[in-house]
Amino acid sequence: MQVPLWFALLAVGYLGVKLIRPPWWLIAVLLLGGFLLADSVLAPVIDTAVK
Repeated sequence: MQVPLWFALLAVGYLGVKLIRPPWWLIAVLLLGGFLLADSVLAPVIDTAVK
């Protein structure tokens, strides 16, 4: 069974918000921080660390 990555991330994110109930500002900061890191000079380092 193959699940698309976007669907798996959506399911994990939904369950995380429902179970842990973080404040919305924290979710916004994490999403914005991840978006900005993906376009920074650290992106290749993060990519090799994840793989």
